[in-house]
Amino acid sequence: MRRNALLRQPLFRLLAINLAAGVTIAALLVGGLMALNPGHLRDLILADDSPGTALGLLMFGFVITFGSAAMGSAIMAMSSDPRGGQGGRRRRIELRPSGELIPVRVEATARRQHRG
Repeated sequence: MRRNALLRQPLFRLLAINLAAGVTIAALLVGGLMALNPGHLRDLILADDSPGTALGLLMFGFVITFGSAAMGSAIMAMSSDPRGGQGGRRRRIELRPSGELIPVRVEATARRQHRG
């Protein structure tokens, strides 16, 4: 029952899906490195007494790297507007070469209490 409760959370689902994508990319990369054997990496790993440890550490490093990159990019692409929208993209700002001042409206905010 707790598993279903976690899967109902949209943020958890987003992170889990993107982590799975990162793990898939990491597995493909490790498989490609083993298949292509750059710099005799495959030969070096398989000549070791415990090649599983070396493969595990290599895979772990790639999963951390690509999993966190996929999850981070998914978080940054999220929209702050609940109806969807631009999501993470900044608005275009035009700079005027003449250097003239442009009036800008700023909403009043509560003042912070400075403690001394």
